[in-house]
Amino acid sequence: MLVAGLNVSELLELAGLLVVVGALAGFLAGVFGIGGGAILVPVFYECFRLAGVPLEVRMPLCIGTSLAIIIPTSISSFRSHHMRGAVDMAVLRLWAVPVVSGVILGSVIARYAPERLFKYVFVAVAWSAAIRLLFGRDSWRLGDTLPGGFLMRVYGGLVGLLSTLMGVGGGLFSNLLMTFYGRPIHQAVATSSALAVLISIPGAIGYVYAGWPAAARYPDITALQLPFALGYVSLIGAVLVIPTSLLTAPLGVRAAHAMSKRTLEMAFGCYLFIVGSRFVISLL
Repeated sequence: MLVAGLNVSELLELAGLLVVVGALAGFLAGVFGIGGGAILVPVFYECFRLAGVPLEVRMPLCIGTSLAIIIPTSISSFRSHHMRGAVDMAVLRLWAVPVVSGVILGSVIARYAPERLFKYVFVAVAWSAAIRLLFGRDSWRLGDTLPGGFLMRVYGGLVGLLSTLMGVGGGLFSNLLMTFYGRPIHQAVATSSALAVLISIPGAIGYVYAGWPAAARYPDITALQLPFALGYVSLIGAVLVIPTSLLTAPLGVRAAHAMSKRTLEMAFGCYLFIVGSRFVISLL
């Protein structure tokens, strides 16, 4: 018996994998202030490959689904950080409009961009973040304080654009930026969790819009049709991942405020390097 192109035992294996991945993504959302997309996108890529989703639409389907899942986990993570008074609301107010503008631009690009573009963006950002996490020192600074005015707004726009093309909540970028300007890592993580809320909601809506024609182009691919998907958002993937990610996000916040981050930074840096390498191999 086949369901969505897979036999029942394969489907159960995928479901179990997604539940576990959801727990890990939620935990990392709390620890690093990321939405968990850097964990979710590569796993979804393998799952959708097994489900027979065509290469041309596989990566945007992964990214749209990741952004939809980030919505509840980032809200949960932001609330936990905000209750501890760790979120820099001034940075959030300055970045709000540029970030959302970047998300809208990214959603439009997603509708027309070739599949390889998403992989190029993912690899470039994942490897950059890995280098920072693995080898970064306190002396690696762009300045002693965050810039104001135009440059800060440009940063916000880039965070929104790249996050939307990569399927992450923006934490990778905002963490890097804030620590490069001397902000404490815990404040950077907390503020990133708030940005993930701003990025994930319009981003997911944008991928529903961008993927609307895909279902018509591939009528035989069950994973792209209602009720399994809405545009480039896999509803079945979201339903399996969201519950466990919501349970573990507050645990990640607790861990972030209670322990040294060096071991976690090393582990996450190694993970990002391996994931980036996986997409380099598929590009080659």
